[in-house]
Amino acid sequence: MQIRSVLAAKDRPLITIDSGSTVSEAVAELVRHNIGSLPVLDDSGAMVGIFTERDVLRGLHNKGKEFCHQPIGAVMTRKVATCSVGDSVHDAMGRMSEYMIGQLPVLDEDGGLAGLVSVGDLVRVLHGEAEEEKKNLMSYVYGVV
Repeated sequence: MQIRSVLAAKDRPLITIDSGSTVSEAVAELVRHNIGSLPVLDDSGAMVGIFTERDVLRGLHNKGKEFCHQPIGAVMTRKVATCSVGDSVHDAMGRMSEYMIGQLPVLDEDGGLAGLVSVGDLVRVLHGEAEEEKKNLMSYVYGVV
């Protein structure tokens, strides 16, 4: 299964943030939407980074409460691991494992931000595929539907 199918099945909108927003504003968005990361967009709508829960923890640990007043553009993760809409679920899961991340921005064919997939999104798909395979094998072996 391709990542484009995972995005099509998601029922929540992509939440992003502007690079000029403050850390406090970003944390409020993370909490409001119960999410773990925010793709960061520049004025033209291009993704320039990502702001994650780990960025919050590192910033608070290193800079204390002053961290909350900084602009996202100064504290975001700039080197972002991504996948494309045509990648397989297995390839995306492998990339998430390789970089030890829980969310992966998805780029469309033109390199624009198409969405974001989480480990949970991919596990749901893989679990569904495993259940379907189990059902088919049971049917084959025992003639049960």
